[in-house]
Amino acid sequence: MGAVPIQRKTAALDAPAHGEAREGARARAHATLPGSSVAPGSARALVRAAFARWTQDGLPGADRLTDRLAEDALLVVSELVTNAVVHAGTDVHVTCRLEETGTLLVEVRDQHPSRPPRGTDTEPARATHEYGRGLRLVARLAESWGVTYGRGAKTVWARLPTEEDTADDGGAVEYGLDVAGFLAPEPRRAEHDADWLHRGALSFLAEASDLLAGQLDENLVAALTGQLIVPRLADWCAVWLEDEVMGRWETLDPGPPPHGSGGTGPRLARVWHGSENRIEELRRVLEKDPPPPPGALQSGPVAHPWPAEALDPRDAHGAALAYRLIAGGRPLGTLVIGRAGLLSFPDEVTGLVEDLSRRVALAVGTARQYARQATISKVLQRGLLPAAVAEIPGVRSALVYEPCDKGGPSGDFYDLFPAGDGRWCFAVGDVQGKGPEAAVVIGLARPWLRLLAREGYGVAGVLDRLNRLLLDDATEAADAAARALVQPVGPADGPQTRFLSLLYGELTPFDGGVRCTLASAGHPLPLLLGADGDVRTAARPQTLLGVVEDETYTSESFALGPGDSLLCVTDGVTERRSGSAQFDDADGLAAALAGCAGLSAELIAERIRRLVHEFGGRPPEDDLALLVLQAE
Repeated sequence: MGAVPIQRKTAALDAPAHGEAREGARARAHATLPGSSVAPGSARALVRAAFARWTQDGLPGADRLTDRLAEDALLVVSELVTNAVVHAGTDVHVTCRLEETGTLLVEVRDQHPSRPPRGTDTEPARATHEYGRGLRLVARLAESWGVTYGRGAKTVWARLPTEEDTADDGGAVEYGLDVAGFLAPEPRRAEHDADWLHRGALSFLAEASDLLAGQLDENLVAALTGQLIVPRLADWCAVWLEDEVMGRWETLDPGPPPHGSGGTGPRLARVWHGSENRIEELRRVLEKDPPPPPGALQSGPVAHPWPAEALDPRDAHGAALAYRLIAGGRPLGTLVIGRAGLLSFPDEVTGLVEDLSRRVALAVGTARQYARQATISKVLQRGLLPAAVAEIPGVRSALVYEPCDKGGPSGDFYDLFPAGDGRWCFAVGDVQGKGPEAAVVIGLARPWLRLLAREGYGVAGVLDRLNRLLLDDATEAADAAARALVQPVGPADGPQTRFLSLLYGELTPFDGGVRCTLASAGHPLPLLLGADGDVRTAARPQTLLGVVEDETYTSESFALGPGDSLLCVTDGVTERRSGSAQFDDADGLAAALAGCAGLSAELIAERIRRLVHEFGGRPPEDDLALLVLQAE
């Protein structure tokens, strides 16, 4: 019995293209290999070299790198890379990581997420399906393994234990299924159906639910559905997805509509067959005859025409069923399954597929809801940031903006705009929270910053008025909510302050330099890098905006001489974590900036961004924004 396959929510690979690096107490070897026949050999060479280097350097855990572990690692990486090259056909990224315990993690990522992991070359049309043997072998050797689906990529990973770890293992946990066969099952004979359905159906549904629930893309939901059904429950299956409004059908990718759809007809999202060389012909035939949606919303199976012309002559007869995918009373599509040589499917199979179809419909509905929210968030994000950054005479500027959540509005924002009378203003801010709440505050603050600046208010005056605006807006929102509920405002229902940290400044170019006036309201202090390499803070700390009603803000002024650079960041830079340490501990940001003396604004911004990313072993967990202003 092998290890149970697991699906992770995020890809485990976030490495440069080539090389070897140490991460704390572990080592990592990685490389991007071309999707060709030389890739498995190159991957094995990578693992051999890594074992030799780790042993030579005496890294923690290297004393447990036995010959047996090396052989297992070479076999696993060879199987996974071969699987990716043959069935994904893209370049593959291989990572091998050594942990302090001596446990080895092997990861192989390809760029074809809709293709499930397979294990052998293509097979003859009527041969017994042999795929999945490589993964079953991996499962026998691995302590655990799994598949990660992401946007545009798929990662298959395996964790290999040392001999000490496996001495008393006695096998792995059983869930009623062939664990390695869950994502790559062997074909089942009819006489085995009843036995498997009695013993493994509930476990199958539980595992399928976990896999489907982790998908936030309806294309991947459709791909996983085919993988789950074939060949376990049927010889082939197809997934159609339709629009939820007025019976229109969903088009899942750009480009011309499929044949026979007329642009508004059914869209065939996924076709899967036990013999891969039958898939395209089956797709062609099925697209000609999409399943008509029934008048009533019911998920139970109905008979579907048998696509004999797309199948082997020996499969001229069989049974096909169509299941409507319905979630929340809304039709989302149709699942069609077929098996050759049957007059009808066993009741146990039809019932199991009906249960699975409900889970598929829920997963599609969830993915669509996420897609809608992501679209709204992207539209909001575009409206909350300037369409272009102003160019300032005598000043070079460089900006880095990396929201943590690519699908939602960031809490960080920036602006750089002309204010008239030879003045240019800049702002870097961070709102409490993220998502729609942050979008409301940014949507309030950024236009008012521009309006107040263009009305001629100085830096301190702008912050004073913006502070009052945030507090007044919170009070009005609370009062409006109370009136809407027709009940008095209680002690816990009072005004909800909206915190905003902001670095705001004004630039006025003059002959020989730029006059800068700025103030920091609860924001990380800006740093000034002189042309001589000296670094100092350029403002003093003051209170967050939206906290104290009668707060009075002050500003400071100084001159930027030729070659002087001003660095403005959000706390995604200063509070970037590596374990318990932060990037700005012991003035880490100032030290990093001092090493940028003599560089252009663009190179300073890129170096700081790179150092921040390299500081932690994981991708940043907070929004990141930085602005560099350099006098020419």
